Amino acid sequence: METTTDREIVISRMIDAPRELVFEAFTEVRHLSRWWGPSGFTTTTSSFDFQVGGAWEFVMHGPDGTDYPEWITWTEILAPERIAMLHGEYRDDPDAFTSVLTFGAEGERTRIDMRTVFPTVELRDEAVEKYGAIEGGRQTLANLAAFVEEWAGEVVR
Repeated sequence: METTTDREIVISRMIDAPRELVFEAFTEVRHLSRWWGPSGFTTTTSSFDFQVGGAWEFVMHGPDGTDYPEWITWTEILAPERIAMLHGEYRDDPDAFTSVLTFGAEGERTRIDMRTVFPTVELRDEAVEKYGAIEGGRQTLANLAAFVEEWAGEVVR
């Protein structure tokens, strides 16, 4: 059995909102554009199709003005429990990595776990060292939490 621990990053976060809302934040581009990415980044979407086999093509704009083209295809969607995706810079990117997000209900709170596996140890290390993938992932989940917690308050009102 192959192990991937040397090629993966795992980040978790508790969110003070029901699992269905946390999951829904991934289903529509109007939600994603409000929280996706590390702090200081913005996102411009060129296409979005949230279904298995569908793609999300977008550009992340860094706070320093650098643009990062991105492409995601959804490989599994099991509402509201799990989303799996292949994430690269463009369609058929040979360096694309996989991410699996699981949404665990804990009362009215949600535990989200994001497990990302890179094709090689070198690509994982480059993502961590050059692009700050671990801190960026933490910030992204923090942005998700802030968005969903505010949105949950609006839904209750």
